[in-house]
Amino acid sequence: MTTLIKTLPNSKRAAPNPRARAAFLQTAMTLFKLRIVALLLFAGVGGAFLAARGFPGFAPLILMTLTGGAAAAGASALNEYLERATDAVMRRTRKRPLVMGALAHPGWVVPVALALIFLPALVILPVNPALTFWSLAGAAIYAGVYTIWLKPRSILNIVIGGLAGTCAVLSGGAAAGSWSQSGVLILGALVFLWTPAHFWSLAMIYREDYARVGVPMLPARTSMRRSALWVTLHAAATGFAACAIGVATAAGWLYWLPVTLLTGALLWRCARLIVEPTPPRARSLFLLLNIYLALVLVLICLASVL
Repeated sequence: MTTLIKTLPNSKRAAPNPRARAAFLQTAMTLFKLRIVALLLFAGVGGAFLAARGFPGFAPLILMTLTGGAAAAGASALNEYLERATDAVMRRTRKRPLVMGALAHPGWVVPVALALIFLPALVILPVNPALTFWSLAGAAIYAGVYTIWLKPRSILNIVIGGLAGTCAVLSGGAAAGSWSQSGVLILGALVFLWTPAHFWSLAMIYREDYARVGVPMLPARTSMRRSALWVTLHAAATGFAACAIGVATAAGWLYWLPVTLLTGALLWRCARLIVEPTPPRARSLFLLLNIYLALVLVLICLASVL
């Protein structure tokens, strides 16, 4: 009994610290932008269902998750590493791990990110070269074309950067064996059109941040009302693409009824933003755009199966 009592303090010291574990998970989620990665993977799942015209099977979904998810996480970490100086100045990003010094040795971010991008993609190259191509293309567009080239130089940065989301959809189609299906291509166009509306509505909330660091994001270079008009244009095009998917896949009422209602709600909120182009209105639209894409993807999967 005495021996057992003496060992208890050591056992307590050896137990993992729940706060440290939670802090580690939060750091990883932020550094690798796992919430965005999850949404991209969900878009890939939608592409896989459309390509297979039903449930594609677990093997293609797992393969897409391991390759596309790793590539997206690696590209996100590179984005945060390259933008850590401007992140420190912006309200929205000043608490990111690389800004706060949460990593004792931040130099490991680059090799780990590159390994996440290239290793899984190269492993599956002999099995599915199309999946390798689209996974690498998405990472290259986000980390290279968007982050390094366009974001600090062009007002079209997020427009072209939206192609990274398109690559996620095409990765799902490639995993299921048919990335060139019409439904897959239209869903890729939908994500491409959705991305500027989504990001510009967020940038309307933080336009002073972008102006302060000199990033030519649209709301920082034009008026709030004109920004709202451009957001509405892309949101309307997104709704049109959602309807086009229904036509291309001959979807039934289970798809059409919710999509019609969702698109109507989206355009109504856009109209309110044009009338009153304020940060609270922009935030409301930003949240609805997130919900809109997620629900459209759910409906695509359901309609494909049923």
